[in-house]
Amino acid sequence: MRRTLHAALAAAVLLSITIATLNFSASPAQAATMNRVTDFGANPTDLDMYVYVPDDVAPEPALLVMVHYCTGSAGAVFNGVGRDYVTAADRYGYIIVLPEATREGGCFDVSTRQALTRDGGGDSTGIKSMVDWTRQRYNVDPDRIVVSGFSSGAMMTNVLAAEYPDVFSAASAFSGVPAGCFATDNGSLWNSQCANGNLIKSPQEWGDQVRAMYPGYTGEYPRMQVWHGTADDILAYPNFGEEIKEWTDLHGLSQIPSSTENLSGGWTRTRYGDTGTHATVEGMSIAGYGHSLPLDGMLSNAIAFLGLDEGGGTDENAGALQGVGSGRCLDVPNQSTEPGAQVQIWDCHNGANQQWTYTAAGELTVYSGGAELCLDAEGAGTANGTAAIVWTCHGGVNQQWNRNADGTITNAQSGLCLDVAGYGTANGSQVHLWTCHGGSNQQWIFV
Repeated sequence: MRRTLHAALAAAVLLSITIATLNFSASPAQAATMNRVTDFGANPTDLDMYVYVPDDVAPEPALLVMVHYCTGSAGAVFNGVGRDYVTAADRYGYIIVLPEATREGGCFDVSTRQALTRDGGGDSTGIKSMVDWTRQRYNVDPDRIVVSGFSSGAMMTNVLAAEYPDVFSAASAFSGVPAGCFATDNGSLWNSQCANGNLIKSPQEWGDQVRAMYPGYTGEYPRMQVWHGTADDILAYPNFGEEIKEWTDLHGLSQIPSSTENLSGGWTRTRYGDTGTHATVEGMSIAGYGHSLPLDGMLSNAIAFLGLDEGGGTDENAGALQGVGSGRCLDVPNQSTEPGAQVQIWDCHNGANQQWTYTAAGELTVYSGGAELCLDAEGAGTANGTAAIVWTCHGGVNQQWNRNADGTITNAQSGLCLDVAGYGTANGSQVHLWTCHGGSNQQWIFV
């Protein structure tokens, strides 16, 4: 039965990840490449290590450990579901370490005593060596070492955050289980009770299980973000609630959320402790989805939560404004220089009608140095659907914009977000103002 379930996990994850990879296939090629590293230190389970260092690495870069799913590989997440992490590394200048499991099935060990003990000789020991190797060779910011993973990698994300709380500052786990949930005592790496969502414990019990992984530790634990689909039939949805129990207990927080938001696409976000982008614990529940995360726009949210959207060599106040959901750029139709044109999205081409500058006054200007125009809320409108147009710059509050850590751009007068109408992704989709909901059609990056 365990072998059958393990095979089911591998097949289901491979299918969902293959589908998700297609969604990322239009991402631009990167100049730098992923490189294999050997002899990186203690590696008791014979993991492979890969590292990605962007061409324009930050002076004191953050470090992301990105962990693959069962049947996967470092290359599969680098070129597939983790591609947005790679693109963001080029922008913000952080380094990515990619562990690769070499055992049959390609799953990480989050079950044995060795794996669930700090420096115990399991996979987690080898991954910690990868972090140490990278820190020895690059001027990594010790306060911004983070981890994120998918399925088996999400389970390892929980384990690494539990065992090395003095190393990792934050973690984001997509479709995982609590640290220690998959523990076995028979040599198997599969725990059906946990996978099926039948291992239910109190917050204190989960917290104590983590504390036993690093006895005597009295410091803070990493901030934790967990994602789960309500229809997950591989690692069942109850594991989402158990993860939240575990991490809120480790942070000494109430089980009652500090805030709850119903976002578009059936996303529900609950935050515990701090309620901002860098919440102490954040749960992201996705209605109707199975073992198929991440979906479009989720990694942008995780990047902000992990604090990776800081630093880097790219000019963060000028260039083309690319929509995260569409991959297309904010564009003045037909290169018009006449006030009143409603902006749209279009294939990015570096034309003057796509080059925007975010000024010290909070304006977004186009055609800088020439017939300069400002992004404007038409008629100083404050209602959903107000057109985003270009207009002669006049310093009005309807021409002032706030750029937020989650990638949204809000109008200073109305508080509404710059939004691609109807989640459009096609050339010519119009841009207007709408109530902020965190969707990828409201997230923008300078490229």
